[in-house]
Amino acid sequence: MTENLFEYQNKIDIPDSFEGLEGFLDEIWKNREKNSYFSDGIEDKIESQRFLQFIHKSNELKSNKYVGVIHYEGNKINLLPKIFYDADKEYVTKEVNQIQNHILWWLSYCKKIKFPNYQASVDSTQSDFFEVLIYLFSKYTRELLNSSIYQQYEEVNQELSFIKGRLNTNEYINENLSKGKWHKLNCTYDAFVFDNEFNRIIKYVTTLLFNVTSSQDNKKNLREILFILDEVSDERATAEQCARISFNPMFGEFETVRDYCHLFLSNCISFDHKNHLKLFAFLLPMEYVFEDFIFGFIEKEIENITAKSQRSDIYLDEERAFNLKPDLWIKTPEKSLIADTKYKIVYSDEKDPKKGISQSDLYQMLAYAVRFEVDEIILFYPNTLKQNQEEESELTIKDALANGKEISIKAFQLPIINRALLGEDLVSRTNLSELFEETRVRLKARIEEVLG
Repeated sequence: MTENLFEYQNKIDIPDSFEGLEGFLDEIWKNREKNSYFSDGIEDKIESQRFLQFIHKSNELKSNKYVGVIHYEGNKINLLPKIFYDADKEYVTKEVNQIQNHILWWLSYCKKIKFPNYQASVDSTQSDFFEVLIYLFSKYTRELLNSSIYQQYEEVNQELSFIKGRLNTNEYINENLSKGKWHKLNCTYDAFVFDNEFNRIIKYVTTLLFNVTSSQDNKKNLREILFILDEVSDERATAEQCARISFNPMFGEFETVRDYCHLFLSNCISFDHKNHLKLFAFLLPMEYVFEDFIFGFIEKEIENITAKSQRSDIYLDEERAFNLKPDLWIKTPEKSLIADTKYKIVYSDEKDPKKGISQSDLYQMLAYAVRFEVDEIILFYPNTLKQNQEEESELTIKDALANGKEISIKAFQLPIINRALLGEDLVSRTNLSELFEETRVRLKARIEEVLG
């Protein structure tokens, strides 16, 4: 059974097959991988899960701010972005697939979430957002390991019949000499080994994915990776371990594999019950995806612009207790300005004079303008499926403490949705960049117009 839930939008009746799901999610929440975009500090103190809302009074289920997919006891829940939601629409499989392709395209520009640079073709047999990610990882990693084996120097402790490296004197006296094993020397030396930390991370991630994928193509690729890494030790890995791995130029191609492993370890959540995998989830907080996507897009696609993400060297107060962190600080040849991304649905109510823009957002922007000494603030919002055109608005604020200096706050919707694509079937061997070329051109033109 497959269910589709859009962030904070629709609800579904909780089926009997979901019994126990909330308890599993609570356990996962407590043991989730902590990172800067997976939780916000406040959520770290909350013990009950925040992935889904269980409304027990009406026996209904609703999604929160995460997008991705949850597999549970043979069932699948697609968690989709709210900007695609239309209450009057019945979503079919191909539309859900194309929505998930949008997420993949956004991720391809992300920096913080570390989506790998490698972009393969989208296979028509991959009808699941998560299966596509596994396909990209398994195909690239299998092809790379077939042509290149990663080895690195690691410190090895071993008993030898001759001295190699350095003799561990204390261990030799206590463990060898005192026990009559004087002929065995306890040594530490550097060895160029195949069974190293990075290969153990690859093997752990591959095993994890092999247990959850339902695609035979993916299983075949993952099985080949496990065969190649058969002599590598089985050890649990974390995203923190993965982030510490660095490569010399000779092994530069393995950076993509590392980024995939980091992506999975940061956002995949599994829970084993009596050695049987009952639940698996790949979840991303959408507001961070949108922020990261816009920054990455500007950095890659817009020329003659310097953009800094999350600049944090300015404080609101002189005691430096309240740090100001605008999403983007942008410098063009003509001016400097602050841009902030707001993953919210705006301009949806024609009768609303504020156009859905919150007062707290304006207060925040005013603080940015004063402390960063800029007179222009840009608010970026996403467009939505139900709106046929990108809206914009402008507010002017006069600073009475600065001789009536005017501060301009402009709000724009950005075209990040390819509406035409939603009605199309998945096409085999189509590159993501080809699917979204028209959207890329429109978005680039829109941002250049705004920043011009």
